[in-house]
Amino acid sequence: MSKENPTLLSKVVSISTVFVNKKLLSHIDLDAPMFIAFSQTFITAIICYIKNVLSKIYPNKFRFPDVDVWDWHTMKAILPLSLLFTAMISSNNLCLKYASVTYYYIGRSLTTVFNVIFTYLILGEKTSRRCILCCAVIVFGFWLGIDQENVAGSLSIAGFTFGILGSLSLSLYSIFVKKVLPKVNGEVWALSYVNNIYGTIILIPVMALNGELPEIYNYTKLLEPYFWIIILIGGLCGFLIGFFTTLQIKYTSALTHNISGTAKACAQTVLATYFYKETKSFLWWSSNLIVLVGSAFYTWVKQIDMERRHRENVIYQKV
Repeated sequence: MSKENPTLLSKVVSISTVFVNKKLLSHIDLDAPMFIAFSQTFITAIICYIKNVLSKIYPNKFRFPDVDVWDWHTMKAILPLSLLFTAMISSNNLCLKYASVTYYYIGRSLTTVFNVIFTYLILGEKTSRRCILCCAVIVFGFWLGIDQENVAGSLSIAGFTFGILGSLSLSLYSIFVKKVLPKVNGEVWALSYVNNIYGTIILIPVMALNGELPEIYNYTKLLEPYFWIIILIGGLCGFLIGFFTTLQIKYTSALTHNISGTAKACAQTVLATYFYKETKSFLWWSSNLIVLVGSAFYTWVKQIDMERRHRENVIYQKV
């Protein structure tokens, strides 16, 4: 599979997932965002398990990597990533619960900035001044967007907070996926399987602490087919976005994933304003454009810096 394919598929699936999750979190009268996250990780784990079983029954038609979910070394390697994964999907769902889809782009726009910070703190990679300037532009666009949401009276403090936490956890998750994949021989299916099993287990006490178990038990539409159909669709979307996100990071980089996510969010914002028939001010749209331009220039500058370092390494090796 080429690098372009997982990137494009990740964008399409991600946009679909956001709209489905917004439907789940705002239009089914169930105040249980962690349960929605739990259903997504659980369904993904079931899909991986079925493919694993089929690979044993029909080895000529199906293939699944050999991975021991309960092996101590596997748990030690992947459990920290699973905690980040759980934090990422939980904060995403909570951001969507308290904020609109149109705000989601601005709320999550700091991912690139966090990526620069954590790439330096974790990997020790320094960033050029031009990249830092681009990050400053993104932060300005973020600030302007928050200001315009406040002026319009649609700013949610909870949505703002969980948007920042979502950006932070996504940035860390993207970096750690690249580090953890070699521990499962680069197998995306294996990482998805283990990650979602651990995530499902982690989310059970989280649901309890969030007071969602009585909410689910007393939900009047729990036995209606429509509820479980929309839950299943959300779970399938969660599976696809997790799989293609990991695939994209494997074939490209955490940077590419974060930048393509920003471009995706821009298209998502335009679709959301049309779909929900929302009218936004000129300055609000300007904030989105500033974030997009800052992210685009960051990508361009980062690419130039990487090519320069590559040439310097080639020259050094020849000497």
